[in-house]
Amino acid sequence: MSMYFDNGDELLWNPSNTAGRLFLRQIEVFEAELQLPSGIGQGKHWGDPDTLNVDPALYADFVRGLVAWHCRAGHPVVLALSEGLVATAVVLARRAGIEVEIPEPGHGNGCGGAQRDVQVPGNRGTASAVVGTSLNVQTQKMDGWMAR
Repeated sequence: MSMYFDNGDELLWNPSNTAGRLFLRQIEVFEAELQLPSGIGQGKHWGDPDTLNVDPALYADFVRGLVAWHCRAGHPVVLALSEGLVATAVVLARRAGIEVEIPEPGHGNGCGGAQRDVQVPGNRGTASAVVGTSLNVQTQKMDGWMAR
């Protein structure tokens, strides 16, 4: 069995039920954390929990907020726990034609904005400089692993 994440009639992702359920449950956590709806909802086969539709407008706001949140996190455990989900969400967005930029490492904070939930003590400059690069690498890998 598998799940279907669609944008209208276009199939964006066809994960196993286990991968799809884990993704959806993690999305629910981040909807609450970000206080933003994800835009993932009932698909074209009403009543079938394995078909889901991605609303591009809502999902765009959600994923951009998710990337910004991830890039501001400065705690290594928070980063490790969220990176796979964020990479998966970015791939799904890009497949839906949504532009999502992952900021390049730059001056100070690698992804821009004030960091929060930082590990103390820790080297904030070094840790933040690799967040964007690591997310880009994970997103590229994830795209190859996500069946259509």
